[in-house]
Amino acid sequence: MPSHLPAVTQPVPTAPSGSSHDTTALLRGATASTYADTVRAVADDIAARLTSVTQPFSGASRSELQGLVDAVDLDGPPSGTRAALREAADLYAKHAIWFHEPTYAAHLNCPVALPAVGAETMLAAINTSVDTYDQSTVATLMERRLVEWTAGRIGFPVDGEIGGDGAEVHQGADGIFTSGGTQSNFQALFLARERARRDGVRLESMRILATAASHFSVAKSALLLGLPHDAVVEVGTDADGRMSPDALGQTLVDIERTGDTVVAVVATAGTTDRGRIDPLVPIADLCDAVGTWLHVDAAYGCGLLVSPTRRHLLDGIERARSVTVDFHKSFFQPVSSSALIVRERPDLAPVAWHADYLNPQENAEPNQVDKSLQTTRRFDALKLWVTLRALGADGVGAMVDAVCDLAAAVHQDLADDTDFRLVGTTDLSTVLFRYEPEGLDPERADALVPQVRRVLFDSGRTLVAKTVIDGRPCLKLTLLNPDATLADIRGVLELVRSAAHGLLAGEALADTEEPPCRDVHPRLERGEGETR
Repeated sequence: MPSHLPAVTQPVPTAPSGSSHDTTALLRGATASTYADTVRAVADDIAARLTSVTQPFSGASRSELQGLVDAVDLDGPPSGTRAALREAADLYAKHAIWFHEPTYAAHLNCPVALPAVGAETMLAAINTSVDTYDQSTVATLMERRLVEWTAGRIGFPVDGEIGGDGAEVHQGADGIFTSGGTQSNFQALFLARERARRDGVRLESMRILATAASHFSVAKSALLLGLPHDAVVEVGTDADGRMSPDALGQTLVDIERTGDTVVAVVATAGTTDRGRIDPLVPIADLCDAVGTWLHVDAAYGCGLLVSPTRRHLLDGIERARSVTVDFHKSFFQPVSSSALIVRERPDLAPVAWHADYLNPQENAEPNQVDKSLQTTRRFDALKLWVTLRALGADGVGAMVDAVCDLAAAVHQDLADDTDFRLVGTTDLSTVLFRYEPEGLDPERADALVPQVRRVLFDSGRTLVAKTVIDGRPCLKLTLLNPDATLADIRGVLELVRSAAHGLLAGEALADTEEPPCRDVHPRLERGEGETR
C-alpha cells in the first residue's frame, strides 16, 4: 500500500540567512509543533498499514528490494522531513516483516505492547543515555528499580545489608540492561572467566559446559574471551533435548581428571528450537557441589517469571549465579530490551572502568556505565516500566500463557494429522514438525523442508522457520502472538500442506515421459494447424 503520510506542506529546508545550517532541523522548543505533526503523521500511516496488512511480508524478491534501495541517492539534494518519511514508508514499512500478523510464525519475534510503543516515542524524543547519572537522573533510578524487580521475580535476594559503620555491605542482586541475549550471555561468561582468573585459573585450561541446544552466543563468547577452541564442552541431553544431570555430573568428573577447570555451566531455560527448559534444580546441585558458576540463559523462557500457571517450570533458577532475560522476546517489548541479572552485586565489579571525564572513581553517583559493556545506552527500561504499570505483571503473564496454550493445541492438532509428523514437544511455544505422509520417502521429506519454507516466504503469505533436529531438517513454528488463534495456525499449516503438495505434483509432472496436452494450460500458445 502507498504511504498515508500527507504530501509535503513545508518548504524544502535551506539554511536561513546568516546561518550555516537549517535551524528547523532539530527537536527543540521552537520545533515542538512540527515534531507533534511529524510523529502524528507517521503514527497515522503505520495505523493505516496495520489495519490493511493481510500477510506478514510483501513477497518482493531480494533483487527487487535491492533495486529500490540502490535507486535512492543518499548524496542528493534535501527533500524535507515529510518527503523523506514518505519515501521511507514506501521503502521500509511497505516491505517490512510484520510480527503482529498471526501468520508470522518463524522466529523469536513478538508483537509489541501498545504502552511500550508509546514509551518508545517518549524515550526517542528525549534521547536519554543511561551511562552516567548526570545524563539520566531519574532514568537511572527507574532502570535500577526494574533490575531489582526482575531479580526478585527470579528469586535472588535484592536487599543489601548495612554494616556496623553504616556503610552498605555489597550483597544482594544487581544487573544491567543490555542490547539482547547475546550481549547478556557474553557478559555473564566474562564475569565467570574473571572470577576464575582471580582464583588463578589459566585461560588455556578454562572450560564452559553447555548442551548442543544452547544458544550459539555461548561458543561465540568463548571465542571472543580468548578461550581455547575446545573450551565449550558439550553435555549430553535426554530424549527431549534437556541437559542430562547424569551427563553433566560425568562431564564435571572427566574434566577434573584432565586438570582443566570448569568456569561455568550454561543451562538453558527455553532452547531456541525445542523451547525446552533444562532441569535447573539438579544442575544447580551439581554446580554447588563443585563450586562452579551456573549461568541460566532464560532469554526465551523469562516470560514464565510472570506466568500465573507455569512459573514452577523455572524452579531452581534462583540458585544461578547469573541469568539472561530478554524482555523483547517474552514480555512483548520492542527491540531492544534485555538484561543480565546477577545474584551477587560484587560479581559485576570486573566490568568497571573509570574515566576522569565520565565516571571518576571517587564519584558517589550511581553510574550505570560502571557495570555495562556499553557506554552510550538507550533508556530501554522505560518500555518495560510503562508496560508493567499499564498491564500489570499478571496481564503480561496471561499473554505468555496464551502462546503456550496455543502451542499445546497445535501439537494436539498435528498429532492427529496423517500428513504431518511432530518432532518432539515443548515447554514453551515452539512447534517442530515435518510434512511426512505415509509412503513419502524420508529423504524426499528432508528435501521438502527448505523448499516449502522458501515457497511460503516468497509468497509473503506466511513465514515459518526451518532447523535441524537429531540430524534431520524440520519446519518450526515459533508462536509468540497471544492474539493468534488455533484457526490462524491451522491456516498456516494448510499453506504448508498446499506448498508441499504443489512441489510434489510439480516433480511428478517433470518426471512424466509424455508431456501433458497443452490444453491443460490456457495461456500456452498453439502452433499453426493445431486444434483443440
